[in-house]
Amino acid sequence: MFELFEHSFNQRALLAALLIGFSNGALGTLIVLRKSSLAVSALSHSLLPGIALSIMTFGGLTAMTGFFGALFGALFVGLGTVFISRIALLDDQTAMSVLYTSAFAGGLIMLEYLPHIVELEDWLFGNILGMRHSDLHISFMVSFVILMSLAIFRREWILFLFEPDIAASMGVRVRGLNYLFMTLMVLGLVTSLQAVGAVLSAALFITPTAILLQFMHSPRKLIWCSGILGALSATVAVVLSNIFNVRTGAMIILLLGILFILSLIIRPRKVVHRHSE
Repeated sequence: MFELFEHSFNQRALLAALLIGFSNGALGTLIVLRKSSLAVSALSHSLLPGIALSIMTFGGLTAMTGFFGALFGALFVGLGTVFISRIALLDDQTAMSVLYTSAFAGGLIMLEYLPHIVELEDWLFGNILGMRHSDLHISFMVSFVILMSLAIFRREWILFLFEPDIAASMGVRVRGLNYLFMTLMVLGLVTSLQAVGAVLSAALFITPTAILLQFMHSPRKLIWCSGILGALSATVAVVLSNIFNVRTGAMIILLLGILFILSLIIRPRKVVHRHSE
C-alpha cells in the first residue's frame, strides 16, 4: 500500500483531497445550518453550461478554460439569484430554480454542437488522480480564501446564520455577507470538480456536517470538525480507490454516505430524544 505514495500523481491526489475536503467540509457547515443544501445542489448543475460555453468560446477544453467556464456559469446563477431575489417579489429558492434550470437547458443545447463531449467525463464525475501542479495551486488558493473568510468573519457568520435582522441592526453588512456566501459556495464547487465531479460535488459540502450534527451542535466546533472529517474521508477514499481500482470521486462520496448511516445508528440517545420531542 505504501507504494501509492511513491507516485507523484497519487501525492497530488492526496494533497488535493486534504485541501478540498477540509475547505468544503468547513464551508458545508454554513450551508447546512442556513438550510441551503438544495441551493448548492442546484449550483452544481450550473457548472455544465459554463464548461460548455467555455469549449465553444475557446475551441477546446483545458484545465484553465474548464475552471473559468465553470466559475462563470456558477457565479452567473449564484449571484444572479441574490440580485433577482432583491429586485423581484421572489424568494432565493424560486429565483435559483428558474436560473439554474434555464442555464442547464442552455448547456444541454450547447452540447449538441460540441466536438469534445468525451472530454467532459472527468469534469462530470471527477478525476482527482489527473490533477496537475497548476490545479493544486488553484485548489490551495481557493481553500485559503474560504478558510480565511470563515476565520475572519466568524462572529458575523453566526449572526448571519441565526439572527440576520439583529446582525443588520449591529452594523453587520448582511447583504454583502450574502454575496460572499454565494461566492464561496461557487468557488468551492468549482475546485471540487476534478475531485468528485459536478454531479457529486454538493455531497462533499453537506455530508460531513450532516454526520457531525448527530453528535454536536456548536457552530464553531461544527465548522472545523466538518473540515477535518471531510479531509480525512477524502484522503482515505483516495487510498481505497487505488486499492479497489474504482473512481476516486465516487469512493469519496460513498465513504461519506456510509459514515452518515453509521452516525444515525450510533448517535447518542439524548440527541434522538431531543429531535423526537
